[in-house]
Amino acid sequence: MNSSKFNLFSLSENMKVLHYSWVAFFITFLVWFNHAPLLGLIAQSLNLSSEQIKTLLILNVALTIPARIFIGMATDQYGPRKTFSILLVLCSIPCGMFALSTDFEQLALARFLLGFIGAGFVVGIRLVSEWFPANQLGTAEGIYGGWGNFGSAAAAMILPAIALYIGGDNGWRWAVGVTGIISFIYGFIFYFGVRDTPQGATYFKPKSSKAMEVTSVGDFFLLLVMKVPLFGALALLNWKLSPEGVSLLSANATIIIYFGLAIWFAYEIYTAYQVNKTIFTTPVEPMHQYSFKQVAVLNVLYFATFGSELAVVSMLPLFFSETFNLDLIYAGLLASSYAFMNLLSRPLGGWISDKYGRKKTLMILTTGLSLGYAVMASITGEWSLVLAVIAAMSCSFFVQAGEGAVFAAVPLIKRRLTGQIAGMTGAYGNVGAVCYLTVLSFVSYSIFFWVIAASAFVGLLMLFLMQEPKGSMAEILPDGSVELIKVD
Repeated sequence: MNSSKFNLFSLSENMKVLHYSWVAFFITFLVWFNHAPLLGLIAQSLNLSSEQIKTLLILNVALTIPARIFIGMATDQYGPRKTFSILLVLCSIPCGMFALSTDFEQLALARFLLGFIGAGFVVGIRLVSEWFPANQLGTAEGIYGGWGNFGSAAAAMILPAIALYIGGDNGWRWAVGVTGIISFIYGFIFYFGVRDTPQGATYFKPKSSKAMEVTSVGDFFLLLVMKVPLFGALALLNWKLSPEGVSLLSANATIIIYFGLAIWFAYEIYTAYQVNKTIFTTPVEPMHQYSFKQVAVLNVLYFATFGSELAVVSMLPLFFSETFNLDLIYAGLLASSYAFMNLLSRPLGGWISDKYGRKKTLMILTTGLSLGYAVMASITGEWSLVLAVIAAMSCSFFVQAGEGAVFAAVPLIKRRLTGQIAGMTGAYGNVGAVCYLTVLSFVSYSIFFWVIAASAFVGLLMLFLMQEPKGSMAEILPDGSVELIKVD
């Protein structure tokens, strides 16, 4: 692992891995959000209703919640190189299905399956953590997350131009299809371009890929508690697709899915116990313990940061349009400033964490996030439009810098579990988006922003339970000896 000065333009192997990784993440978001800027053309081409369009938006995030958990486990077990490569290649298939769809049902199935590619973010978190020391990790993860996340904004800027250039009813199909081809090709480029670890380093794997390991009885029960919102969000999505929501599912299908979720949750409890049952009889040595409380705090913070980003990006054009009586296209351009901040904000959040400490940085950024949304809740049509855009961009800085700070801390909890921890924390971001967008369907824009501000304040209070990463974490080498990995 290279601990020399961080030089983004260096030709060192760790920098090459970083660039390979953020490009892979960028492509996953390009594919995941390739439909969003083309919905008008898709609706016109296939005569879709507004309810069907809303359903596609819901389906796009539905599978990402369990996918991030699954991909996190696969990353820890099989390594980032194989996992990311396979994900990019396989997800090009439903992307092609979406481009070739001729009716709503085909679109819906393809969009649901494409939610899996939204889990790609998790893979790079583990890979980058293998190549950078603790004092550079926040910066590296911030660049990976911020530049990769820009794939959604790139989709909004590039794909409509491709569709309009080709023209006709098939323009959108070519625009979507191109992203699938890029994903397929880059899957092979990534596989042959990276290694899981630096030469001679050990890739530590968890004892089991069935469930996350914990190291105390109290942490076991906290793990079960933290699984509840994940299944709650899936149940909420099921409700939104039911006859009481957008009516994509029949009443019988809805009941079957509820029953399936209950069985799945029971199985999760069972596997968690099977993996961790020894802690009930034999205490884990102190040097091998980690605090799951750290994971729980980061989950809540990512719920408020990335969850609110996904939700606000979805509604901000309409908010500007209705509040200031703007043309929707112009309002969309103004709203894009919110996502555009990712290029600098997220890396900056990671860099500040490296320089001034994880906990302190998170406390400052979470405070700014809560206050930022409180300010946005007060925006009315009487405000200056320029001032409203400045308020949105300022709030966006704290949101995305907060995301960078969260994932500056995630890899420093337990190395061999980094993928699983990143998967759970990442899934909480999607849970936040589902919850916030559901709230928005029942309340005004002002109350919606106040709800986010309040949840961020809860995250701020939970930060008092977080411990600043210090010293080393211990991992066992194949020969039975112990390696200590610095976390400060």
